[in-house]
Amino acid sequence: MKSIIKEFKEFAVKGNVFDMAVGIIIGGAFSKVVSSLVKDIIMPPIGYFTGQVNFSSFQWVIQAPKVVKDTSVREEITINYGTFIENSFDFFIVAFSMFLVIRLFNKLKKESEDESNPNEVTPKDILLLAEIRDLLKEQKEQKSNQ
Repeated sequence: MKSIIKEFKEFAVKGNVFDMAVGIIIGGAFSKVVSSLVKDIIMPPIGYFTGQVNFSSFQWVIQAPKVVKDTSVREEITINYGTFIENSFDFFIVAFSMFLVIRLFNKLKKESEDESNPNEVTPKDILLLAEIRDLLKEQKEQKSNQ
């Protein structure tokens, strides 16, 4: 039990928990911004060009609302595919944005690794070419010595 507590302390102290919490908070805020972008900026022009259509109102009614004998109302059952379309736009924008961010981080990481390892291992094809060059030099020297 003590080892688990010790391991958790190391995990928390390293900053992983804090990094994760910050990521979740920023992700939540980013999601709200993207949702607003789709709902308030992107979808109205699309609706305008498609004939004053509000995508969030697209639905397929499976069962209409019914008034039962005792005046209670049975709710309408619908499949809200318009909301699904808007949420799909949200998803693709978030996914593309995350792709760009990860791509940028990978590029920066690669540049950082390239600068930090100038004496990197020579690729095999270059080593093979160097060996061929050395063998050709030896053959040339042997012919000139004869």
